[in-house]
Amino acid sequence: MGIFFHTKGILIAIILPFVFFSCAKSSPMSPVNITTEGVAIKGYDPVAYFTDRRPIKGMPEFKYVWKGAEWRFASSDHLEMFKKDPEKYAPRYGGYCAYAVSQGKIADIDPEAWTIYNGKLYLNLDKDVQKLWQKDVQEYIRKADENWPIMLSTTKGGLK
Repeated sequence: MGIFFHTKGILIAIILPFVFFSCAKSSPMSPVNITTEGVAIKGYDPVAYFTDRRPIKGMPEFKYVWKGAEWRFASSDHLEMFKKDPEKYAPRYGGYCAYAVSQGKIADIDPEAWTIYNGKLYLNLDKDVQKLWQKDVQEYIRKADENWPIMLSTTKGGLK
């Protein structure tokens, strides 16, 4: 019985990386983190993080397509603010988890796990990762700023 589990463990260790890399290569990476419907930041209003200091779900009637993604807003005022200066309100690193980008990876986000630092919006995978991110925000931003252009250019739209 012990040999069976040992052999099974070895097989999993050998096969798992191949499965991971073959799946990863077939998944295209969009420069903006979008849902299967093409909606950025899971439909949350990026302007609300700045104006209301909290995440607010956007509404489909207040939408704007920018960088190939549909961005949703809670009001027409927020929509107009975004249209005038999307770079000001859009989350850094395409709306992927900022901590993951600092590690040279991409990960999805929880719109409730966010930080505004030096006037920029950063999103994280979840509240636990957000706590880790907040331990050294400045250093993680430095690393993510180095990694992000490389990640975009080396993947050529595909995840490596």
